[in-house]
Amino acid sequence: MINIALQGAEFFSHHGFYPEEQKLGCRFIVDIEVAFIPQGDINEDDLDNTVDYERLYIIVCEEMKHPRKLIETVGQSITDRIKNKYPFVKNIRVTIKKLNPPLMGKVAHSSIIINYPSANEL
Repeated sequence: MINIALQGAEFFSHHGFYPEEQKLGCRFIVDIEVAFIPQGDINEDDLDNTVDYERLYIIVCEEMKHPRKLIETVGQSITDRIKNKYPFVKNIRVTIKKLNPPLMGKVAHSSIIINYPSANEL
């Protein structure tokens, strides 16, 4: 099994439940971890035998451009697109952190984590 990860991908997006959040936007950090069994001999040095982390980044970029009320929805969309692009993937973990969420006090970030397979799918 091979793990591929992107850590600390930073985006400015307009996700948020409240209209002000969708208007003003916020900074987000996205981490992705993907585990898979290579599709061929990894010694062939062929990108088709692995998960392309550049493609993972593009998927995240595209999803972060579409404002949504819930970052859970964004995380699930990212997970679904990875599953569709790479059906041989065994595990996916997507973490989205919303930096400085608009709360009554100072909070570094709020976050969600999407795991595939979920406990219900095991």
